[in-house]
Amino acid sequence: MQNQPKPFMNPYLAGFLLGLVLLASFVIVGRGLGASGAARDAMVATVINVAPDYAEKSPYYDVYLATGESPIRSWLVYLAIGVIIGGFISGASSNRLGFKMERGPRINVPTRAAFALAGGLLFGLGAQFGRGCTSGAALSGMAVLSTGGILTMMMIFGSGYMIAYFFRRLWI
Repeated sequence: MQNQPKPFMNPYLAGFLLGLVLLASFVIVGRGLGASGAARDAMVATVINVAPDYAEKSPYYDVYLATGESPIRSWLVYLAIGVIIGGFISGASSNRLGFKMERGPRINVPTRAAFALAGGLLFGLGAQFGRGCTSGAALSGMAVLSTGGILTMMMIFGSGYMIAYFFRRLWI
């Protein structure tokens, strides 16, 4: 007898639950969600530990060095760790845990991996330029009716639809 994966959660229920998590974040921490800050804090902690002389000379790191506390102790780092652990628990409990590369019939695994890596790097770079990722700038921004959050979400989906036109042949 083979274990079949459980069906995905109802997207409306998942969206509602995400909204509750966002509300809890505002109530408990006083800030919205955001994942790119965790990556930034981890990189800052790495630079401070690996190249302390460089960090002391660079004005960018002054804010982090002034507190005397490691940026790795940021609540966003714990949030990111929780997301990773939660993803593994969710995958294991629904029989979806495994290592596979989802791809279309016209793309091979190395090309798919290269596109995924390039897309992730570009999105991370854009998150730093835009001062937040989709969860920070768009989701949390829209929750407080920020014009920037609404525009960010519109641009994310709009550019996604425009770029998808050029890459659709890899998936269909």
